[in-house]
Amino acid sequence: MSSFGGSSFSRGGDDEDDGRPRRRRLDDDDYFNDDDEGPATTAAADKKEEEEEEEDPLDAFMANIEGELEKEKHQPKAAKAERTDIEEKDTLESFVTEVKRKGKATVGESAAASAAAAFDQGDENYNSDDEVYMAARLAAASKDEEGSIVPPRKFVEALPPLDHSTIEYETFNKEFYQECKEIAALSEAEVAMRRRKLDVRIISDGMRGGAGVSRPVQTFSQFNFDQVITRQLEKANYTHPTPIQAQAIPIALSGRDLIGIAKTGSGKTLAFTLPMLVHIMDQRHIRRGEGPIGIVLAPTRELAQQIYSEVKRFAKGFGLLVAAVFGGYAKGDQFKALREGVDIVVATPGRMIDMLKMKACTLWRTTFVVLDEADRMFQMGFEAQVRSVLGHIRPDRQTLLFSATFKRRVETLAMEELHQPVRISIGSAGMANADVHQEAVLLPPHEKWLWLTSKLESFNRDGSTIIFVSKKGNAEELAKNMNAYGHQCIVLHGDKTQIERQEMISKFKKGEAKILVATSVAARGLDVRSVATVVNFDPPRDIEDHVHRIGRTGRAGDRGNAYTLITEEDVKGAGYVVRSMESIGQRPPKEIVQIALQDHHFRQLRERG
Repeated sequence: MSSFGGSSFSRGGDDEDDGRPRRRRLDDDDYFNDDDEGPATTAAADKKEEEEEEEDPLDAFMANIEGELEKEKHQPKAAKAERTDIEEKDTLESFVTEVKRKGKATVGESAAASAAAAFDQGDENYNSDDEVYMAARLAAASKDEEGSIVPPRKFVEALPPLDHSTIEYETFNKEFYQECKEIAALSEAEVAMRRRKLDVRIISDGMRGGAGVSRPVQTFSQFNFDQVITRQLEKANYTHPTPIQAQAIPIALSGRDLIGIAKTGSGKTLAFTLPMLVHIMDQRHIRRGEGPIGIVLAPTRELAQQIYSEVKRFAKGFGLLVAAVFGGYAKGDQFKALREGVDIVVATPGRMIDMLKMKACTLWRTTFVVLDEADRMFQMGFEAQVRSVLGHIRPDRQTLLFSATFKRRVETLAMEELHQPVRISIGSAGMANADVHQEAVLLPPHEKWLWLTSKLESFNRDGSTIIFVSKKGNAEELAKNMNAYGHQCIVLHGDKTQIERQEMISKFKKGEAKILVATSVAARGLDVRSVATVVNFDPPRDIEDHVHRIGRTGRAGDRGNAYTLITEEDVKGAGYVVRSMESIGQRPPKEIVQIALQDHHFRQLRERG
């Protein structure tokens, strides 16, 4: 077993034949220089990519859909109650229902095939992430046992199977943890009490209780981390580990595979970043074309960008190279970075497959894998892509899977792809953050604006505010009205380019604007500690959307407030809020419960207890 405590890390192996200059440790001037830059890409490359952008086959397909829907608008229909405030989803689902009724159940497959043909023909604008996201929504044909839409399994041609027996993999070490004296001296009863205090539950080898599992720590100093990591923790003002960090980091450093189920804002990113750095620093340098040692897969660009920034902040002190591989940035720059050789890749599944098909790298050196927000990846239809990427990574790798919920399909993936994992659950899986005080407000639609403007001044005194709406057009209109009334705000939604999104997020983080109006595109991965208030101006489209929206505040142990504005027509939205509040012991208003009871699914859940 190797120790990672005491003196500085050193890379394992002989680096003299790398063909690459040795990386120097950064001095204090370098290290403490703020680095807020995004993924490596040049302005000229970005400009060229924008100028060369042409209509994507899926965009054309979507245009046809919109045409069909426009025709249907003029046809007489029986009146029925349905939500009209949700961006794209309800309309598309209605269209798919109509297509299925007419016996054309392959609409999503047609879209996927069209996009796949674009890739085969070398279309530079092809994007697997967009293909899967669009097609998953179009071709969703069934629901799982929790009532969530289950998209068809395959939209992108998988990577060809890899015969691992033909590859002579290098040996590597993944056991680094040495328990400090304070933790080792604790009795089993004291350890159990500490886990109860942290609200940590453990299942290992099918047994509950955590016997034989590394014990949780109380302070970062008890990890005995390298000075580079310690200085960065101090710089980032990380004083004490969160519950997921206190328990997950010792387990990961011990070399075990891990399943971490924790609420949003719990500090999961740091929980896998620090063990990954220790793991990588024990191995020799990457050579040109070898590929990464560590790979992190995330479902959305926003989350991938957030992870990339956090990983890069800690990795730069060791001179490690980190690449961002996701849509919105030039493929050519990403291809070049991977060709040169990087230590860590943060990617979305589709773009990672694109790079592997283009032979930008192999994954033969990859020994540390993280799957973040696995539930969201499944929800977006990325299961086949995730499995395809994992199939190209050596079977004896170390794999960490994190998720806010642990539905059956995620559990199946974990059982098949992880080796005897330790399962950690912080609180209840899928539960809202108990550090967020929720309020549901019943209002007529025309009074929402008055309510919001009357509250903004007090919200701004507490910190930054995120206001969620369900339509892109609503986001633009609301932001325009707020700016006109002197409330400086910025807007974020799916029609913004990746560069524009990053600019908006950067301004919000720096406090240049204290109010962000957004669709749910920002609900995942956006981590801004100054956010004290979340307002659901429009109700969420499902319970998970609600949990992750309000999870933008109350992060890393801070307190936050979330307000959801409900009208009498928001039957389903009322149900999501009631379920969320009751799950963490908060009492919803009686009038909101009465509205929720009008929903058949909510009543069924209520009757089951």
